[in-house]
Amino acid sequence: MGNDQAFSGEELRYLSLLAKQFPTVQEASREIIRLQGLLSLPKGCEHFISDVHGEYEAFLHVLNSCSGVIREKMDSLFSDTLPRAERDELATLIYYPREKLALLRDQVEDMDEYCAIAIHRLVRLCRLTASRYTRAGVREALPKDYAYIIEELLNTDRNDPDKKGYYESIVGAVVDTGQAPELIEALCSAIKRLAVKRLHLVGDIFDRGPRADIIMDSLLAHHSVDVQWGNHDVLWMGAASGSRTLVATVLSNSIHYNNLEVVETGYGISLRPLSVFANEVYKDCDVSRFAVKLTGDDGAKYTEKDKLLSARMHKAITVILFKLEGQKIMRHPSWGMEDRLLLDKIDYEDQSITIKGVKYHLEDCDFPTVDRADPYKLTPEEETVIDQLTASFLHSEKLQRHVRFLYSKGSLYKIYNGNLLYHGCIPMNADGSFMTFTMGGKERTGREFLDYADAAARRAYYLPLGSKERQLGMDFLWFLWAGRNSPIFGRDRMTTFERRLIADESAWTEPKNPYYTLYNDPAVCEAILQEFGLEGPNCHIINGHVPVKAGKGESPIKGGGKLIVIDGGFCKAYQKTSGIAGYTLTFNSYCLRIISHQPFAGKGKAVRENFDISSTSAIVQNMDRRMLVDETDIGRRRKERIADLRRLLEAFRSGALLEEHGGADKEI
Repeated sequence: MGNDQAFSGEELRYLSLLAKQFPTVQEASREIIRLQGLLSLPKGCEHFISDVHGEYEAFLHVLNSCSGVIREKMDSLFSDTLPRAERDELATLIYYPREKLALLRDQVEDMDEYCAIAIHRLVRLCRLTASRYTRAGVREALPKDYAYIIEELLNTDRNDPDKKGYYESIVGAVVDTGQAPELIEALCSAIKRLAVKRLHLVGDIFDRGPRADIIMDSLLAHHSVDVQWGNHDVLWMGAASGSRTLVATVLSNSIHYNNLEVVETGYGISLRPLSVFANEVYKDCDVSRFAVKLTGDDGAKYTEKDKLLSARMHKAITVILFKLEGQKIMRHPSWGMEDRLLLDKIDYEDQSITIKGVKYHLEDCDFPTVDRADPYKLTPEEETVIDQLTASFLHSEKLQRHVRFLYSKGSLYKIYNGNLLYHGCIPMNADGSFMTFTMGGKERTGREFLDYADAAARRAYYLPLGSKERQLGMDFLWFLWAGRNSPIFGRDRMTTFERRLIADESAWTEPKNPYYTLYNDPAVCEAILQEFGLEGPNCHIINGHVPVKAGKGESPIKGGGKLIVIDGGFCKAYQKTSGIAGYTLTFNSYCLRIISHQPFAGKGKAVRENFDISSTSAIVQNMDRRMLVDETDIGRRRKERIADLRRLLEAFRSGALLEEHGGADKEI
């Protein structure tokens, strides 16, 4: 068969599999040429968003506008020919095509003419956003029903005398047949898809805001996305896995912040078992410390009876939570969290508790379900309620679909194009060394600990229900949510007990891990990057979790430019702290740019008044030269593929493998 001594048996086995895809010299060569050409294209734009916390309208607007990328491209095309008002309207049309067209039907005298002009403008903008892609790449991004029409319009020069009639005829036929609104929507979709190559969601999709499920639906529909789990994401992942403790936590938080719409409407989970239990068991109890937080006009929407029921439900589920958390802490002494066992420390006669040597008065000691001799044991009624609620989480088809997506597209951290992405922190000691955790019978630090934690989190969802291994995984998800110095919590303790029962706010403090001071030091940031195998001037850490107090002058850029915090307060509840409404980040072939956003007035105002989020941007780093696909992770994988294909050519040409043309014999 010729000289095959240059190929090992293992390599030949791999090349024979590759040859099934590319069975001839010609096909393998053609693929090398295709891949080699792709390496010379400019790097696509990456979009980084963090800590959206259920604020779906603001999130979808930022997603639709690509944090200003689309507006920037549109202004570069039309600033000399279209006044600002028309550009504003065109931008709104791109962000919300269906809604804007519906509104314009009652405002525009000649809708056919409007649509024809809009199509011409959108084609020009689509052609600009498509310039970084191959024709095949553009074709893949086009909505299937209109791919042929859009491709013809994109690749036909309207100013060419020989093609002008053809171009105008296509647009005229689209308008005449009543397909203009659908084509406009398809063009807008293509523009938004082509503007951003990859979306990175750096944690905390859930909690506080009204509808995290709507955000999740949009992520499922996105063409290219990854998620770095935040502590609030892990909380819901644990609830969906069947962790009773995390189900209780989700409900306690959701009731406290009057955010049950996502639970009941979004995921179809009934709270009737809890409401019936709470009304019976806590009807004669003081529940004033468990009053639900109401904002704006919410107070007027609810009767006193509604508010009382909510407070009873809040207290009932929170007591269940305290018991279940205590059980977890006692099951895992290696976590070193015995000081967070507080139910058994209550002095009921004195109505007080001593925490870390300090005595505090308790505003509420009325716990009818707490057995003072065995305070962490659930009553039979509590067992029934939490089991029913947990079953509802396990059987919510929509929640399960969303959590499977988080597991398949998500991780605790990600390394992508030289950047390290994670939500919380890399736990550190005060001296700058990585904190050691004893987990799985072994001491682990830095990247090794995060890899262990990622694997443990997956066991909670993928191992069989009822198995000991799955239970350990669910326990670990709770540790990630609230454990001491967890990499996505990053604090010494979570003081839910103190906040609910103690008026003295000095008891509420949750000391941050030293990481949040140390990350101002460039050397510390470099050490973290090196721990994850990254070094060089173009490597950065992209971090979420802790809102940047921009209103007080804090910069999101830390460590001499090596670390960027992009939690700027998407969630309305955090905007008083942050002073803005969120940071996002874009990374294109020219630069890394951070964008700060002002509060969003809502989709309705955006559609009616062509209102956009007011944003300002600043360049974090300019590239020395335009970055090509050749320098990206995708480029590296393509170069490896090219090397494999070249070896396949050698195997064909040496006779180590035979080409397979049509008509080959088949084994029976």
